[in-house]
Amino acid sequence: MHPQLAIQSNYPLQSLNSFGIAARARAYLSVDSMEILRAALADPALAAMPRLLLGGGSNIVLTGDFDGLVLHMALRGMSRAAPDAGVTVVRAAAGETWHDFVEWTLSQGLGGLENLALIPGTVGAAPIQNIGAYGVEIKDYFHELTVFDSASGATFTMDKAACRFGYRDSVFKHAEGAGWVIVDVSFALPTFWRPNLRYAELAQALRGQGDQDGRERSPAAPSARMIADTVIAIRRRKLPDPAHIGNAGSFFKNPVVTRDQCLALLETYPALVHHAQPDGGEKLAAGWLIDQCGWKGRNLGPAGVYPKQALVLVNNGGASGADIIRLAEAIVADVEARYGVRLTPEPVFV
Repeated sequence: MHPQLAIQSNYPLQSLNSFGIAARARAYLSVDSMEILRAALADPALAAMPRLLLGGGSNIVLTGDFDGLVLHMALRGMSRAAPDAGVTVVRAAAGETWHDFVEWTLSQGLGGLENLALIPGTVGAAPIQNIGAYGVEIKDYFHELTVFDSASGATFTMDKAACRFGYRDSVFKHAEGAGWVIVDVSFALPTFWRPNLRYAELAQALRGQGDQDGRERSPAAPSARMIADTVIAIRRRKLPDPAHIGNAGSFFKNPVVTRDQCLALLETYPALVHHAQPDGGEKLAAGWLIDQCGWKGRNLGPAGVYPKQALVLVNNGGASGADIIRLAEAIVADVEARYGVRLTPEPVFV
């Protein structure tokens, strides 16, 4: 085995997944340089082992011990280029914490990513899921990323089209991108920034904030810093901190149905929360569906649904991956039985 590879055996993963599920990896390696990544992927003894790339562990459900090699991405570094053509390109290594990166862009006087503040996970994992919140997805400001192809050993860049971003989706979640390791990601942030207040809850929260003299502030006036602070406050109010209550954030995608399906549901459920989509479909609020089925605040063994947000499943202490799956399956079955809509989990089951 390559002398640079400090492989650790029977490694505990409980602190490396935000659900706090107790599990172990047969082998573990912290990847803090491209040299270590190349050596690990080229090593014959490791090549035969199943492999799991792990970032912040905020979008996985560990269903048991992992009988293979965990590559924990710890590449670090952030940089910015000179402004050009109305944008400033900023770049971060895959192992940087996403929220730290958002905070860094704000400290550089750059807006664009403020609506995505406090989302857990790493920069390298963000494009895989095409993370989004409060009216923004990373594809909106994405520039390009660098990947290492574990099969060929080649390193190349991919633009937005090549990444095939969709709703909580990208090429990296499909067979074609299975062997690609994201090394760094860059974003093109606008020189002339405008606030994105399309999300009603965010706009309403900002309207409720006043100037020092007590006057209400116009929702068109806030700075990127003010928006980020408001987003952080909303998320902290609504969502549990994984450091205290194990969770993976929003567990289910908001289902998209046809307009005819939505109209049919509205006849029976006039309070149905829905949002028109550019393609003519309708996105339903999964949290509303789950809440209406009586799951908000309900437990099933050591796993439960967070009392303040029905989209969030939590580990109340000692829950296994099987416990989380059992709860998720029960919720899916109830929602489908009542509304004829099947929910899809966001996290990856490992």
